[in-house]
Amino acid sequence: MAGEHRLLLDNAQQLLLICTKGEEYLLQAGMQNLAVLDNASVVIGKDGCVKAVGHADAIRRQFSEASFEKIIDCSGKCILPGLVDAHTHPVWAGDRVHEFAMKLAGASYMDIHQAGGGIHFTVEHTQKASEEELFNTFRHRLLRMLRAGTTLVECKSGYGLNLETELKMLRVIEQARRLLDSNISSTYCGAHSVPKGKNATEATDDIINNHLPKLKELNLNGEIHVNNIDVFCEKGVFDLNCTKRILQAGKEIGLQINFHGDELHPMKSAELGAELGAQAISHLEEISDEGIAAMASAKCAAVLLPTTAYMLRLKQPQARKMLKEGVIVALGSDFNPNAYCYSMPMVMHLACVNMKMSMKEALAAATINAAYALGRSHMHGSIENGKQGDLIIINSSRWEHLIYQFGGHQELIEYVIVKGKVIYKNERVMGY
Repeated sequence: MAGEHRLLLDNAQQLLLICTKGEEYLLQAGMQNLAVLDNASVVIGKDGCVKAVGHADAIRRQFSEASFEKIIDCSGKCILPGLVDAHTHPVWAGDRVHEFAMKLAGASYMDIHQAGGGIHFTVEHTQKASEEELFNTFRHRLLRMLRAGTTLVECKSGYGLNLETELKMLRVIEQARRLLDSNISSTYCGAHSVPKGKNATEATDDIINNHLPKLKELNLNGEIHVNNIDVFCEKGVFDLNCTKRILQAGKEIGLQINFHGDELHPMKSAELGAELGAQAISHLEEISDEGIAAMASAKCAAVLLPTTAYMLRLKQPQARKMLKEGVIVALGSDFNPNAYCYSMPMVMHLACVNMKMSMKEALAAATINAAYALGRSHMHGSIENGKQGDLIIINSSRWEHLIYQFGGHQELIEYVIVKGKVIYKNERVMGY
């Protein structure tokens, strides 16, 4: 039948499946044995899902060329799953390029924060910005992420702090989810900082008594779809008790727990997350040995952010120890005005160089494990039958070039495909 299937990616030099048995995540041992096929093809159906993967000859025998709406010759190239960015703050107004100079001169994150900069600077500008302005800048950032291979991205609010602006940010994220090609996991992060004029307890009470009931109402009537709840659990921001209260209240209205913990000071955030059944905890530069053990036992993903440690000159997260102890390690860009990086290939490179991860570990952490951190690994993060057809094609005969070429993804990624549709074709790619 003509056009029975949406897309055939034909005869790739390497096809990175990542998984083959429907694994929700990969631990250290599984990361060493990523599923790879040589001279292989992928079939994506009209529903946008993978229908077949296998050696090119076998696929050609099974399907006629006439049954495809589109065929892409992938000879000499590699196909990988679309990358998953498990931690971003992409909706905001007012950049903080001036603070980068302050950091280079020696100011710490909290020095800038306490001087009225940091999050509060962005909050002031985001509160004043129109919904249209926020959507337009957000759309541009998502497009840059897509061109760098990210097909599923976690997007946080958190630069409003008051209910009105937090809802404005969540509406912008919802609009993008409905209108744009990127797959989005939406996170309410109203506890990103303590608003001016309130203490942490007052802010916590406001979130629990006012923000979360409104979120529940809007979720139920379909106006917005929020997936996760986040809190910045940190000394001088939200302590362990406030964090626990907010996360529990979010869980009670059906949100996944996915929060910032143990970044600048050891807070026992990891232990708390494990206790509450968190899906994931991010940062973890200051995690305790007990926290690592608790996260491993609870199957709570550690979303490590190598760009943040690099730009803020923080201690590197203990990726090797976490992997050895059985933690599910994922990666995110932490894209925000304080750490401006939207490229998961660069994140993977930094994870390898600075956190001593292998390239296989980094790729698994930026695909199947990042999808798990968002509760989406049943449909994203690997190329398997029944999963969503989100893929990237790189103009190289070895997949490792995606990580090896630091900053080289602009010339390397030739196609980005979401649900079997080509949403980006790089006209600048040239053969080597």
